[in-house]
Parts: sequence; C-alpha cells; structure tokens
Amino acid sequence: MFAVPMVLSNVFYFSITMVSVMFAGHLGEVELAGSTLANSWATVTGFAFMTGLSGALETLCGQGFGAKMYKMLGIYLQASCIISFFFSIIISVLWSFTEPILVLLHQDPEISRAAAVYIKYLIPGLFAYGFLQNILRFLQTQSVVIPLVVFSAVPLVMHFGIVYGLVNRTSVAYKGAPMAASISIWISFLLLALYVLFANKFQNTWTGFSLESFRYIIRNSKLALPSAAMVCLEFWAFEILVFLAGLMPNSKITTSLIAICVNTENIAYMITYGLSAAGSTRVSNELGAGNPNRAKHAMTVTLKLSILLALVVVLTIALGHDIWPGFFSDSHSIIKKFAQLTPLLIVSIVIDAIQGVLSVIDAIQGVLSGVARGCGWQRLAVLVNFGAFYFIGMPIASVLGFKFKLHVKGLWIGLICGLSCQACTLVLITFYRKWTKYEVSEENVKETQVSV
Repeated sequence: MFAVPMVLSNVFYFSITMVSVMFAGHLGEVELAGSTLANSWATVTGFAFMTGLSGALETLCGQGFGAKMYKMLGIYLQASCIISFFFSIIISVLWSFTEPILVLLHQDPEISRAAAVYIKYLIPGLFAYGFLQNILRFLQTQSVVIPLVVFSAVPLVMHFGIVYGLVNRTSVAYKGAPMAASISIWISFLLLALYVLFANKFQNTWTGFSLESFRYIIRNSKLALPSAAMVCLEFWAFEILVFLAGLMPNSKITTSLIAICVNTENIAYMITYGLSAAGSTRVSNELGAGNPNRAKHAMTVTLKLSILLALVVVLTIALGHDIWPGFFSDSHSIIKKFAQLTPLLIVSIVIDAIQGVLSVIDAIQGVLSGVARGCGWQRLAVLVNFGAFYFIGMPIASVLGFKFKLHVKGLWIGLICGLSCQACTLVLITFYRKWTKYEVSEENVKETQVSV
C-alpha cells in the first residue's frame, strides 16, 4: 500500500508539465516542437537535477528515521532546500541562454526560439519544484504517503483549468502553457509546506527553522551531488536523443516524435520511480534500524511489484498507440509515425532480463536506483549510468540513426541497449555488494557496512 500512493503522486506531479506541453502542442507544429524541446531541456537541466539533489534525503532522512533520530530530519530538509535554492539560481541563468545554446547545438532556429520563450516562463516553477521534491522525500521517509495523493491531485486538477484559461482564453496563448505550469508547481509546494508546518504528526521531525542546518550543507552535498548526477546522466541521454532528432531531415516532425516518445518513457519512469521511492524508504529505514535482511526483502518485493505495474503500462501503450499521440498533436503524420515506433517503445520498457522472466528495464532501473539511494550507493550508480549510456547506448544510437539511416528507430534501439546494460549491472551490484548503513548522528555522517 505504501508504493501505490507514491506512484500516483509522482505521476500527478509529472503530469503538470506534460499537460502544459499538450495544450501548447495543439497550437501548431512549431509550438509542439518548441514546447517539447523546451520541456525536455528543462527536465534534464533543471527538474531532473532537483529530483536528484533531493535523493540525499532518501539516505539521510530514511536512515535517520529508522535510527529514531527524528530531529535530524528537519535539519537535513532545511539544508537540502538551501542547496536546491542555490542551484536553482545557477540553472535559471543557464535557461536564460536557451536559444543561443540550442542554436549552437544545431537545432532549428525557429524551434529554438519557441523553446526559449517557453522555458523563460518555467523559471519561477523551478524554484518551487526544488523545494517540493525535498518535502516529498522528507515525507516519504516517514511513510507519510496517503496525503501526498491528495496534495498532488488537487494541483493537477486545478492545472487543467489554469492552462486552458491562459492558453485558450487569453492573449498570452503559447506563453500561457509554461506560466500555468509554474503557477501549479508553486501551488503544489505551498500545499505541502503548509501541511508540514501545521500537522501535529511532524512535531518531532520538524521543530522549526534553525541556523544549525547550515552546518550540514556540505554533508548533504556529498550525497546530493552524486545523487543528482545519477539521475541526470540518464535524463541527459534522453535529451541527447532529442538533439540528435533535431539534426535529422524534417526536424519539426522528428523532434516532436522523439520528444513524445521520451515523455511517454518518462511516465513509465515516474511510475517506477514511485516504487523506487517506496523501496528506497524501506531499505534506508531498515538499514538505519540495523536490519539488512529486511532491507533486501523489501527490495525483492518492490521489484516484483514493478514488474506487474510495468506490464500494465505496456498494455496501455500497445492498445492506445493511435490515441496517445493525439493528446500532443493533431498531425496525422506524427500519429502515424508514433504507431510505427510503438513496438520499440514497448521494448525499451520491457525486456527479457532474468531467467526467462519478463522484467522491465526502467522498472528494474528505477527500483534498484532507489535501493542505491537508500543504501548510499549514489557514487557507484553514477559510474554505472555513465558507462551504460555514454559508452554503449549513445554511440549505438548515433551509428544506427545516421550511418545506417534508421533515423528515429535507430536512436531508440541505441537507448534500449544502454538501458539493458544499466539494468543488468545494477542487478549484479544489488545482489552481490555489501549493503551500506550511514551513521546519521548529530555529530557525524559516515558510512559503515553491514553484512547480510
């Protein structure tokens, strides 16, 4: 029951930006290409990075809660929010130069201009998103998940009204889509923040704002930065696919098509990331309490659940391949080409991985990355992701896409190869490496190993 609310809340929060892209996409092909490119760029350089930074709390707060050191959870939360705010400023500056950066990367100038306009109005939402992710980790490590469904569903429902009004009923039109996303993300953050501030159940873990949190910024960063790198390396691989698609003939179609596929893959990822969060919480709590055997059992159960959920996603995509792209565009060409890519998209989600049992690449990755975060294995996972995607996946994608002229299909086949290598490596690490416990006392944060 813990995993289902986490899955729903992750999907609901992710859907806010995706719904904005859908509304923008119906304004025209340039708007679709610009909004999808901007959303991909924003995800890999901003939103994914913020999600990764918050991963440090899965280790620190999770094991701290398991060790009954409740006061430290609030301290770590504040330290993480300070870190997120600092990096939000840096990323905002980067986003301000989106158009010249995209043009430098040989993207279509018209699409680059549209993407720059779109991402400009996402900047306010970036700050709220960083704070939001930290609060989510703070809550999930305490197994407070049911309220997350409510607090994520309400902003999403409101978002439909906000984005419809701004895009279709005001003169801002295209700009209204990212404006609405920023507004809805801020609403999401404020709802959760008020809940933490005024709910009695957090009286032990949230004792108010404290200057003591500044002492833990460096310690948080030692886990936050590798955690961010672990998440971003995979998202960057997806963004490279979007850029490569922009270098192909008829870039408006290819960019939109690959971006829709990436968004679809991201939905599957968010579902499994919810399971990953559940697995990470259970693992870190059990390790904090000194129960490594229970931690491994929690990982096994979560992995089985991920397989079931992924099969549901696959069936949905297979049955709705003619319907789903219609939410993004009215173009019959894009809808037809997406249907042709559906088998490869399914393969990227599902693969025959372990002893003839159909497992899910992204599900395995999501769950095992969650285990890695719960155990404090972020640095090791960074190396795995880097090798799998940038030494195997992307080179294969480039060769198949351009040399063998398989175009978008070739790009996606390369991605499948990278995901496969990543999943297999993480499986081996999870089952054969000693599981790690972090000492999260007020005096130190150090790593020790516990034998299983």
